[in-house]
Amino acid sequence: MTRGRGIRRSAALAVALGLGLSGSLVAGPAGAEEKEAPTVRWGSCPEDVAAEAAPVVLECGTVPVPKDYADPGGDRIELMISRLASTNPDKRRGTLMLNPGGPGGSGLSQPAFLANRGIPSEVLDTYDVIGMDTRGIGRSAPVACGFTPEGPYFANIPPYAVDDAAVTARAKVVKEVAEQCARRDKDGVLPHLTTANTARDLDRIRAALGERKTSFLGYSYGTALGAAYASMFPERSDRIVLDSNIGDTHLDRDGMRRYALGVEQTFPDFARWAAARHDSYGLGRTPAEVRRTYFTLAERLDEKPVDGFDGNVLRQLTFGYLFKEVQYAKLAQHWQALKSGDTASVRAADAGGEAADTPPSLDNQLSVFLAVSCNDIAWPTSVNTYRKGVAEDRARYPMFGAATANITPCAYWPYAPAEQPVAIDDEGPRNVLLVQNLRDVPTPHVGGKLLRKKFADRSRLVSVDDSGHGVYVYGDNPCALNTTTRYLVDGKMPGKDTFCRAG
Repeated sequence: MTRGRGIRRSAALAVALGLGLSGSLVAGPAGAEEKEAPTVRWGSCPEDVAAEAAPVVLECGTVPVPKDYADPGGDRIELMISRLASTNPDKRRGTLMLNPGGPGGSGLSQPAFLANRGIPSEVLDTYDVIGMDTRGIGRSAPVACGFTPEGPYFANIPPYAVDDAAVTARAKVVKEVAEQCARRDKDGVLPHLTTANTARDLDRIRAALGERKTSFLGYSYGTALGAAYASMFPERSDRIVLDSNIGDTHLDRDGMRRYALGVEQTFPDFARWAAARHDSYGLGRTPAEVRRTYFTLAERLDEKPVDGFDGNVLRQLTFGYLFKEVQYAKLAQHWQALKSGDTASVRAADAGGEAADTPPSLDNQLSVFLAVSCNDIAWPTSVNTYRKGVAEDRARYPMFGAATANITPCAYWPYAPAEQPVAIDDEGPRNVLLVQNLRDVPTPHVGGKLLRKKFADRSRLVSVDDSGHGVYVYGDNPCALNTTTRYLVDGKMPGKDTFCRAG
């Protein structure tokens, strides 16, 4: 089947869409390695990073870290970081490290992205904002399993299993994917891509920057990384903001299955939007009719694809385009074209705009997502476990459950987790602000509630009556913006959990 370019963009969106340690790995007080931390030498950023950041000018540098923290004197890898430095020394508090999510997202240009998007200038005065490519990503010892949009593995969200046999068939594909990743791991980096190791990297970067503590702002998977850092290094964590939480320090099978819950909770917003525009798109006059259109169209495309678009492509596209309301019109256009069944209309809808571009880093993104997710925790290995889960979630979450419960390469991953997932430490300082939309596809609101319970009195939860992935700066809720800014700038943590009404 020839896949349209839109599904390749959807795969990238889906990427945008994990402590029991032994001896030398335990996080402890600063010692010799702290005193010997290298100083970052700042210079110009790579041309593509600079172009993406414009008109903001970033500085870039590198920090060496152990490839394997169990062998701290062994091989090193270089991590590239970026800086948007505070220009107000009287207001500067320290550093604010960023992570855009994934795992697999490049964050070198993220300080500029937030600045260009309008993050309050008080935040930029208060911190040197630090972006980075974390280990395995971009310019930090990148890994690649050799995935292509035309191959059998082009998205980290599994394909929708239309029946029981589809799960068994998919198992053969993902087994080969796991073996392919192992074959291509020539430098031995892949098994060391874990959330715990990346948290250790953050602390090495903190030391290299000469800071006693660091603040952190993480989105999506970045919340798992931030939760791990605040738990492993509580005394070195300053102000921690975790936005769009997955619910723990790692992504496991339960976390991926919650993506389907997020679709069910978020889709009604699109359905209302489309119903109000029925005269333009013809997808249904009521939200209920729009929902029926989804199932009817998916089943029709399962039986008879249009120009390479089958039911799985429709479901993946819908998943990806539900991330933000600004994408609803493009999603409606795709549905309209596929509903017409006209090949020319489908090609027109698939041409131009964001949906036409396949990121050149897609292989890297997919590979890191797999490595971190599979290395952080052991996934079930029995195909029957996935067959049962798909049957359950097809009924429980009919829109997308038979996709997110489907089998992944983690079932056959050749590397056993080197350690247990990082355990949440609820005894550190009260410095973790959790921010969560009520309706969010990959990180439904329950993720924030789960982390709030685990961090207990260390945290406060800001729940926002809004739809979409990403709240602070990415969204437009004044209550959420003001609450988060007050915490980052003045350290004013809400006295209790906060509900932000739709703004």
